[in-house]
Amino acid sequence: MMKTSETTTVDAQQIRELKKLVAEGEGTHLEFKRKAAYPEKIVREIVAFANTEGGTLLVGVDDDKSIPGTKYPDEEAHVIIAALNQLCRPLLTYKETIIAVTDKKFVVRFDIAPSAKRPHFLVVDKTTRHCFVREQDMSIKASPEMEEIVRRSKRSKDIRFEFGESEKQLMEYLETHKTITLAAFQKLTHLNRFKARRKLILLVLANVLKITATEKGDLYSRLWK
Repeated sequence: MMKTSETTTVDAQQIRELKKLVAEGEGTHLEFKRKAAYPEKIVREIVAFANTEGGTLLVGVDDDKSIPGTKYPDEEAHVIIAALNQLCRPLLTYKETIIAVTDKKFVVRFDIAPSAKRPHFLVVDKTTRHCFVREQDMSIKASPEMEEIVRRSKRSKDIRFEFGESEKQLMEYLETHKTITLAAFQKLTHLNRFKARRKLILLVLANVLKITATEKGDLYSRLWK
């Protein structure tokens, strides 16, 4: 596990920056945790950041945007780092910073960049691992299609695809519907699942479609009008 770390004394400017960040609330690039009480869930959040657009995890901050801090920041950081070493594959790079809120209370900050090694996985056991992506303020288990897009997006350039009858049907459908699912695309075009998913994946990689992960499944929408 590669990391950089930094520990500071109470710094007014740093606290102002922290409060400004917290005021934004949880979202695509920001997650709050009161404590490192459930390290597996924290690994899930970090994996999702690394697989998507990167983000910041703050330990010692509540969901209501209050900053109670934590008394033992080194212990909180140790729990998270140990969980990452045990449960995250491949290992990822992060920056750890301990921010002094008062003389006795601290916030532990983890900054995670979009990873060149993605997709990263939460390893549950020897036979089970899960890929997660970040969507708004949620870390969602990636579908096989999303996982492939995450894997290929880090190196995809000049993606080519054939704009045939199926693609035409799709674009016409999306003129009157905001989104479409893989199953709906199959029904619309009478393609088998393999061919339908391949077309959707290529269209996402070519920046024609956007894929949005939800707890009920992926939604595909147009990126251009």
